[in-house]
Amino acid sequence: MAELVTGHAGKAHATAEQAAGLNAGILGLDDYVLNVHDKLKITVVSANKVTIGTGELVMQGRHVSQGTPEDLIVTNGSQGQKRNDLIVCRYAKGSQNIESAKLVVVRGTPTTGTPTDPAVNTTSPLDGGTTYDMPLYRIPLDGITIGTPVALFNVLKPMSDVWDSLTQRSTTWRVPYSSDSILLTRIGDICFMGGNVKFNSSGQNNYTKAQEKLPEGYRPVIVNTPVAVFGGETTFICYGDANGTVTMLGNPNSAYAGCTGVWRTADPMPAA
Repeated sequence: MAELVTGHAGKAHATAEQAAGLNAGILGLDDYVLNVHDKLKITVVSANKVTIGTGELVMQGRHVSQGTPEDLIVTNGSQGQKRNDLIVCRYAKGSQNIESAKLVVVRGTPTTGTPTDPAVNTTSPLDGGTTYDMPLYRIPLDGITIGTPVALFNVLKPMSDVWDSLTQRSTTWRVPYSSDSILLTRIGDICFMGGNVKFNSSGQNNYTKAQEKLPEGYRPVIVNTPVAVFGGETTFICYGDANGTVTMLGNPNSAYAGCTGVWRTADPMPAA
């Protein structure tokens, strides 16, 4: 039977299962730490204690909030043995269907060989599971020493980042040795150069600096990034730097040429 969840029914009727189903439908069935607060950052305090920072997570549609840092005790290791422990966020449904979540250290099995992760609960509450673990960190122990924790979660980027990744801008760029300009397009943090030009002169270049610069918003992250590779009756490449400087290699040969180039930028998105 259909039921209107986000509507007035004259009585309490919206359930946690419905909220979780909506979250899972929008965010997906994976488990995520959200990109806010400390993102559950871990700090090793001593040989048997770690601190988990603040953060928010969504596990199988269930939203869990860590409002203050929390200390967790790791059982001491043993000399000559190795062990992997897991820090998990554990969902549980108890008597009278009361639901809860807490951070738990799941202890692994000591071994003189290569340690493996301990088993965790994997039946989703969306499928009727009453206990479910979202792994957050692997804690490797070598003897009595805690090694570097390994993050096991994905951070879910906000919708604003998704929007930025789809935003498109374009401009034109005047090509060295030519009166022509070619199209320069940016989608998210990826830039594309493409078009056809007629070069007006020749000249052999051995990493010569061009007068033309790349505009702000389209400059590459990595030094000497090929931004324009020309084909046809030329052997001519333009390399870009993060400050907009363009370095030339080869000879435009007074020819007609096609151009292509793809690179990543860290510049702010240009205004529309």
